Amino acid sequence: MARRPAIGLICIAGDVFAELADHLERRGLEVRESAEAWAAEELLSAADLDVVVVGEGMAPGAARDLLKRFGEGGPAFIVMCRPADLVDKVLALELGAADVVDIPVNVRELAARIGGLLARRGRPAPELVAFENATVDLKAALVMHHSGGEEQLSAGQIALLRLFLASPRKVLTRDDIMAAAPAESAEAFDRSIDSRIVRLRRKLDTECIVTIRGSGYRFDPPSQQREP
Repeated sequence: MARRPAIGLICIAGDVFAELADHLERRGLEVRESAEAWAAEELLSAADLDVVVVGEGMAPGAARDLLKRFGEGGPAFIVMCRPADLVDKVLALELGAADVVDIPVNVRELAARIGGLLARRGRPAPELVAFENATVDLKAALVMHHSGGEEQLSAGQIALLRLFLASPRKVLTRDDIMAAAPAESAEAFDRSIDSRIVRLRRKLDTECIVTIRGSGYRFDPPSQQREP
């Protein structure tokens, strides 16, 4: 079994660290922390780190020293910088940083940048599906609403969503749905499909799953809905 991608977080403020670590771990990534600058070398000596984020708690000179020593042939580095520190940004990039982000950071954006670097390094990337008002991470079973909130999907809801994604614009009968994505409760019968669809629509905040009266349900991808 392939190991989980490992992310190192160095000198990141407590509140940002807690939110980012939770965000990454819920997406199946392994998070390792070095809260103090003096401990960063030990963390970076591990050969299996994929991405390292250097936070505002580390002095720019010390961050550049880490890039010189561990950047080439090592993990991809993301360095946090203050917006006005243009020289520090340029130097970090010249020394091999894969990315530079401004402080204060948006945790969801930073996590997306980490995911992009993992994909470029051949590591497992998230399976993301965009809807009108939310994006779903299928691997993490998370709905990420554009408003900023998140909701967990159950195993049954993920199975149901995958069924619709695999059959765009095709009418699925209740029997089709029960066979391919059975309910999580053994007591669920035919009419429970309607309730499952309603709950899934509500969590996704979508109108893409259309009721075809007397026949079943059809998934119309959002891009199709936006067309004139």
